[in-house]
Amino acid sequence: MKLTRRTALGAAASLGLAGPGIARAQSFPFKPIRLVVPYSAGGGADTTARLIAPKLQEALGQTVVIDNKPGARGHDWRRCRRQGRA
Repeated sequence: MKLTRRTALGAAASLGLAGPGIARAQSFPFKPIRLVVPYSAGGGADTTARLIAPKLQEALGQTVVIDNKPGARGHDWRRCRRQGRA
């Protein structure tokens, strides 16, 4: 069989179309979801987050972790985002 330009381009195109399907094979989200609360534990925001977390877990089928970060409203939050932790 002779490899023509048309055959080579067709094979390359079919591989390009198959690539995104392979990438989507992993279900989202694949890590626990971190719900960042920008206040200390025990306050109203923390209580609300802890009431919402089980409903999120049930709806999404994924573990939800409450992460209290006092000071997350400012510089600390931007630093966490930049480091990929939030």
